[in-house]
Amino acid sequence: MTRRGLGRVYQRGSTWWVQYHWRGTRHQETSDSIHRRDAVKLLRKRMAEMGTGQLRSPDIEKTTFADLVEIIRNDYTANRRRSTRRLETSLKVLEPVFGRMRTCDITLDRLNHYVSERMATGIAPATAKLELTHLHKAFRLAERAGKAICPPFPQITVRNVRTGFFERADFEAVRSHLPDAFKGPITFACLTGWRVPSEILTLRWKQVDFSAGMVRLEPGTTKNDEGRVFPFGVPDRATLLRAQWEQALSLEMATGQSVPTVFHWNDRGTIKQIHPKALYHRWKAACKRAGVPTRIPHDFRRTAVRNLERAGVPRSVAMKLTGHKTEAVYRRYAIVCEADLTEGLKKLAVFMPRKVELSYSSATFSGNSSQKPHIIGENMAEGARFENATAPETIGRVPEYTSPS
Repeated sequence: MTRRGLGRVYQRGSTWWVQYHWRGTRHQETSDSIHRRDAVKLLRKRMAEMGTGQLRSPDIEKTTFADLVEIIRNDYTANRRRSTRRLETSLKVLEPVFGRMRTCDITLDRLNHYVSERMATGIAPATAKLELTHLHKAFRLAERAGKAICPPFPQITVRNVRTGFFERADFEAVRSHLPDAFKGPITFACLTGWRVPSEILTLRWKQVDFSAGMVRLEPGTTKNDEGRVFPFGVPDRATLLRAQWEQALSLEMATGQSVPTVFHWNDRGTIKQIHPKALYHRWKAACKRAGVPTRIPHDFRRTAVRNLERAGVPRSVAMKLTGHKTEAVYRRYAIVCEADLTEGLKKLAVFMPRKVELSYSSATFSGNSSQKPHIIGENMAEGARFENATAPETIGRVPEYTSPS
């Protein structure tokens, strides 16, 4: 007698089939064999999969990599994601490797082999990780739709934390080698810490309110989709925006062309928005001439956060100004308040001499009092140096060393 719920095997013609129930649905599947033992083996396999909650039904095994691509493209289109272009770049690389595979054949071993081959070509680990991130998201979407089971993905360690900060001299040196049309966005990035390609180069005059002294970023135009305002009452920012406004009016009157963006350039007679590639090309040349070839415009974000910390601006306010949603940037780049560190060292300098003095006193009165300390010239000189170092007027100052006579 067959127990209910364990499924059964039966024969249709000369071929053996299996039947089982999964989440209220009856499934029938052929074993493509004329031997009963093959059908029993298939049924046990399906029972084991149901026990782990990952049943590979015939419909799931028919899902291909092309189906994953269609699913993730539809998701990006429906949610109007701005990273669609980067997704297509990843899919273009994944297609030659997994294009003819079924999803059930994409296993951890194949993914590790893909990573090793990509790393052998000299790409950065972050690039390979992003490509697998897109593939993993496609699997998750297909799994939610009941069309695939997401396999385990390899964990790729990425160590690409940048630590560059711009000092004033380096910034002035780089800016001096930039064309006049490209000095504006770089200066604005240094003053605000905003993202250059997505927030500065796309800035339009309708977002600048001279009467209120505010620059606005509308919701949905930033990386975290949150709106942001930045006051430009500081003379440097106000002077920069006024100069850009006067330049735009002059160009409109001279050429008859509309200048809707704050930062623009004259590309062979056409006034247009500055393209990120055009800016980065001139940026690399300017950094090379200034002697800082490894600097990138994103270093201005870290510099702005550090300057706000040095100025004593609360972190909640600094994050609103620069557009950081969490405090991860402070932990990631080890940005700390230098005023807190200085205050901590002052407290430590006051506390440590007293602590040391108590330890010396306890050592003097402990043990056999009949034992007299052996005093020589070197000990007396050392004691004099210690007293000078612990004097209140010398706290925080390194005592002058005098060699014993």
